[in-house]
Amino acid sequence: MKSFLNSLKEIGRYPSAIAGLVIIGILVLISIYALVTIPYDEAVRLWRGGEDIWYANPKVAPPAWFNFFSRKKQPVTLTLSSERGEAEKTSNIGSGETHDITILYTFDYEYDDFPTEITFFFNNKFNAKQPFVAIRWITPDGRELRVADFGLNARQTYRASQDEKLKRRLGGLAPEVGLFADPNSDPAKPVPLKGTYQIRIEGVVFEPQADINAEFVMQGKLAGWAGTDHQRRDLMIPLLWGTPVALAFGLVASLGTGLLTMFIAAFGVWYAGWVDELIQRITEINLVLPFLSILIMVGTFYSRSIWTILGVTILLSIFTGGIKSYRAIFMQIKETTYIEAARAYGASDMRIIFLYLIPRIIPVLIPGLISGIPSFVFLEASLAVLGLGDPVLPTWGKIINNAFANGALYNGQYYWVLEPAALLMITGFAFAMLGFSLDRIFNPRLRGL
Repeated sequence: MKSFLNSLKEIGRYPSAIAGLVIIGILVLISIYALVTIPYDEAVRLWRGGEDIWYANPKVAPPAWFNFFSRKKQPVTLTLSSERGEAEKTSNIGSGETHDITILYTFDYEYDDFPTEITFFFNNKFNAKQPFVAIRWITPDGRELRVADFGLNARQTYRASQDEKLKRRLGGLAPEVGLFADPNSDPAKPVPLKGTYQIRIEGVVFEPQADINAEFVMQGKLAGWAGTDHQRRDLMIPLLWGTPVALAFGLVASLGTGLLTMFIAAFGVWYAGWVDELIQRITEINLVLPFLSILIMVGTFYSRSIWTILGVTILLSIFTGGIKSYRAIFMQIKETTYIEAARAYGASDMRIIFLYLIPRIIPVLIPGLISGIPSFVFLEASLAVLGLGDPVLPTWGKIINNAFANGALYNGQYYWVLEPAALLMITGFAFAMLGFSLDRIFNPRLRGL
């Protein structure tokens, strides 16, 4: 154990190991953040919710940081709600039971293109008499444009982009263009008027306890830090939650496979005879079985649960070439003098296996465990890309599967594929660097390389 700890201290001599540990540490912090801020039930709800939850997002919109690398600044999705205190709301009591409610939104528009859609979502409170609202649009140059006037239901959506009357009032321009267009620009090629805009919603309610609340949504051509998919879902959710799923799957699979393989090899070597023969025959049969094909069959005909896939993965990965490698090492250790001494003073079989055989192989086991994690991470992602991932969990592979299914590469939506692919490569790179460094530390023959 002392020698093992001394070997670990040498990690500081290898920059690749330090870099790998830093990246792994960041991934672990991301995993903790995802689990704490977005609990499992909430993550599943958001991932499976679809457009009823992500109504404010545009479809297949690239991330907002695209503007940092583009001269032409694209509009970013903006959401302002009076219920969240993001608007100036005033109420004036009139005669009788009537009173006026005014909601004023103020926002800056500094983009070089027009948004894709403008929508108002109303959430109102009244008993019998419907409130009435008038929406006015105030441009940076002081023009006041009439958007719409209508009565309200308890919950109502007004899509300005689909209002034909508003389109005619704007000279035939689509509302999302006409409301932002510079009046001095060519009507055939309008350009946005930059500056501070205001939206004034003037409402009248006819009951003492009645109220009006509105949410203004300007759907831009960019959204969030990770973009959106074909169902308007924020890709940050699966990117964040894919991190703990990938790390947990890779770690459990690698650790379970490595430890069980080592224990089985040690028992086979020590007890020899029919025990060792049985283990070797099972290993040889398992080596010729099509590993990925079996997993695909399990996912297709039985269950796509990540726990089922994990269990089958570990079961099929135990009896592999590692059994024969460990067997060769254990056979050498079995013939050493200290093993003979242990047998001479009457040490039990379990004591010899767990205190004399297995500890000697730990320096070989640890680099293998670390280096094996990326292969299982890629395996889980590969199954998800093939459509055999867990149907509930949001994962990196699921993002890539959805992207391919919806023609992301053909439509130029490269962010949809590159973001999860980059995380997969970074994860594999980090564990590979750490694993190779540990291999050089624990294997003296490699230290000079």
